[in-house]
Amino acid sequence: MKRRTSTTDRVPSRARGRRTGAADREPLGVRQGSRRASAFLARRSLATHRRAWAAVIVATGAAAALIGAFAFVVGSLLVAAPPVQRYAGADAVVAADQKVSHTAKPWGGEPRTATAYLPERARLDRSVLAAVAGADGVARAVADDSVPLSTGDGRTAVGRSWPSAVLTRYELAEGRAPGDAAEVVLDAALAAGGHAPGDRIVLRAGGAARTYTVSGIARTGHGGDAPPAVFFTEPRLTALAGHPGRIDAIGVVAEPGVPADALRAAVGAVLPERSGVPGSDRGVRVLTGAERGEAEHVDALGGRGDRLALLGSIGGTVLMVALLVIASTLSQAIHQRSGELALLRAVGASPRQLRSAIGREAGRVAAAAALLGGVGAVPLGLAMRSLLTTGPLPLPVPWWLPPAAALTGGLLVALSARPVAMLAARSITRLRPAAALGAATADEPSGPGRFRTVAGVVLAFAGISSAGVATTQSGQAAGVAASGAAMSLVIAVALLGPRISRIALGVLGRPLRRAGGAPGFLAERAASAHTRRLAAAFTPIVLVVAFVCVQLASGPTMERAAGQQASAALRADLVATGGGAGLPAGAARTVREVPGVRAATGVLRSTVVLADREAGEPVLTRLPVLGVEARGLSGTLDPGVTAGDLDRLRGRDAVAVGADRAKSLDVGLGDRVALRLGDGTRVEPKVVAVYEHQLGVGEFLFPRKALAGHVSAARDQVVLIRTGDGAGADPAAAVREALAPYGGGVAVRAATGDDVAIAPPLSDGDNAMIVIGVGVIGGFALLAVVSTLALITIGRRGEFRLLRMVGTGRRQLRRMLVLETGLVTFAGLVIGTAVAAVPLTAFAVSLAGTAPYLPPAHYGVIAGAVALAAAAGTLVPGASAGGRSVLTRSAR
Repeated sequence: MKRRTSTTDRVPSRARGRRTGAADREPLGVRQGSRRASAFLARRSLATHRRAWAAVIVATGAAAALIGAFAFVVGSLLVAAPPVQRYAGADAVVAADQKVSHTAKPWGGEPRTATAYLPERARLDRSVLAAVAGADGVARAVADDSVPLSTGDGRTAVGRSWPSAVLTRYELAEGRAPGDAAEVVLDAALAAGGHAPGDRIVLRAGGAARTYTVSGIARTGHGGDAPPAVFFTEPRLTALAGHPGRIDAIGVVAEPGVPADALRAAVGAVLPERSGVPGSDRGVRVLTGAERGEAEHVDALGGRGDRLALLGSIGGTVLMVALLVIASTLSQAIHQRSGELALLRAVGASPRQLRSAIGREAGRVAAAAALLGGVGAVPLGLAMRSLLTTGPLPLPVPWWLPPAAALTGGLLVALSARPVAMLAARSITRLRPAAALGAATADEPSGPGRFRTVAGVVLAFAGISSAGVATTQSGQAAGVAASGAAMSLVIAVALLGPRISRIALGVLGRPLRRAGGAPGFLAERAASAHTRRLAAAFTPIVLVVAFVCVQLASGPTMERAAGQQASAALRADLVATGGGAGLPAGAARTVREVPGVRAATGVLRSTVVLADREAGEPVLTRLPVLGVEARGLSGTLDPGVTAGDLDRLRGRDAVAVGADRAKSLDVGLGDRVALRLGDGTRVEPKVVAVYEHQLGVGEFLFPRKALAGHVSAARDQVVLIRTGDGAGADPAAAVREALAPYGGGVAVRAATGDDVAIAPPLSDGDNAMIVIGVGVIGGFALLAVVSTLALITIGRRGEFRLLRMVGTGRRQLRRMLVLETGLVTFAGLVIGTAVAAVPLTAFAVSLAGTAPYLPPAHYGVIAGAVALAAAAGTLVPGASAGGRSVLTRSAR
């Protein structure tokens, strides 16, 4: 090499250029020939191994469809906005800012800010109305308030003032506007029950039911799912709302010809910096266009953020699972051809040609899978979208979203397939021809390589460490640590599979031989000779079992613990409910006067926002809380007080704290806790009691009076009732009769733990996330089980032919396959359950203080689904793919 360089240096530059050009043309021809050879090998291999590649296409195509579907739903959520219905007739809406922020400096980093949406409506001071009305370009500014109410027959509606009807473009169809506090105008939808001007209607809003005169019927063309409206005079509506100095929002009607941007600027110029409500630091926003819907559904964007966080967590798992499945199926397909690749290397194929051929094969397979998966991503994404869409937050489908989602899933599959396939074949392509000739007939390696072993041990240690960290954390940090532990352990099982399979065979091999006879002996010997194959077979089963068990068991574990604590805290024997409109504070006082009632407590539900740190990062946690009255509380609710006294839970400056939360915040009796109420008001109430049943009744208990002024509607969801001597034979009937003045919709029944549980039964949104997390991803993982096992079975055709040629009977082969399927299924179930038990135990201990719980029926469904998938992936290809020569009456 040195001699050639020195000679070239002595040649004149023009001659050196001619020689260099000639030398360059020769490698170019060699490269072109190499490409043609690689292309030829790829085409021939695709045709020869089409069944194996078909199994790979199914698994990778499903991965592309699932990734694309999640991209579809996430994209739809990102552009989703609350619909504009109530303010369809307003050109702009002025409302208080519904976001709260918290800034803190992480460990060794720059300050960061966390934000969260407030769950209750933040209101404006009424004085803001005059400022808005005087802005340039404003033709009319209308104060808008609303109150929940119910009719005499139990239907729910929204009470509004008649001047605010213009904001929705309501117009009188019959009658006239309300003239005094005893008259109302009905929405046409509500009047469809047979009401007309001059009729009487019973309505319950702020207190006992009252009869009103229908003065008119109004109609609007806004449509949608908005509840029907009842319009009062403005003074009457203000009295019913219960906050005369504040208003929910201000609707603005612009003068003709004023554009939205100019209106926004003019109104913003006259607004105060803050909302003006005492104790609140909320800013003021001017909303135009599609933003107006945010003033109607104040927590819609907060719910969107929660769903995005959950989808992001599930989506990360989906991506990891998809990449694991792609790597597993491609590696298995390449590994089954190791003898063929070694023979090609021995007869003169260069490493570059083999790598190029394998890459071309994987690329073409990935292209087909990406195409199929991209097409399937759209209907799957639409199905997931239908589960998540709600009235307050419909999920749009812009024109660009379906192709973008399909392209996302397809590209990820296409880009990952080629390097994975080339990486899987590196051990063969790097061999020298003489060594490759021996490798073509060599036995399968008995264990994983050094790198795989080290990586598997590291991941196993990381998973167990993450589970240990989860036991010391709480809230979201514990859930994240547990999820990380589960995924780390699953990947560790995939890497250490051959070693784990040898352990499994050491335990199950002897029983298999004894129980199975000759087929059992064959099954045990085949598994022992191919531990890598056995590991590749049960790895997707471990993935299914571990993932689905973690998803299905986490919710029931928390629900069971919370239900037990709520039931233990409940002392009431009856409960009164008021339907969708709830019950006013006076209902509890009315019930206390019923003979035989020892105590009655109204329960007001709300949410507070706690600013804290997790792992050094600033976080804002929304925590559901209960507001109760101290009077008679011990007779209806006992949260297990360990310090202090709930009788001191009075006024607006007191709070009771759960023991675990008090420990995490390092507070005790007499200390103050910094919180934000549901509407963003900063408070620092004094701790008057510490209790232990925080999973059941929440981490904070407030006096009802402290929450009533900071919720969207101060209505009790339930009234807890404790009866005693003198209640009569039917105390429920006596209470029902006492509440009769509160109109229809009031029900009295036996109390249960769900009536005080801070986490009510699962909502439709929660069920949708469970369906997506378990149904969609679990189904994909089961499909991966079928594809992987089918791929393995197809690759064993030569083995089956040899067994038939040496005298193995057709029934013996079938029974051998059944026993192998049972071995793989049982090993996968046991290992998957063990993998799931580690993070689940950490999660349950840290958050619930109990052992994890999974309903036996759920686990039975998991085991049955895995067994069916394993049978479909092993027995069907074993009877069809090689059926002519393997399981038929004679072998060729």
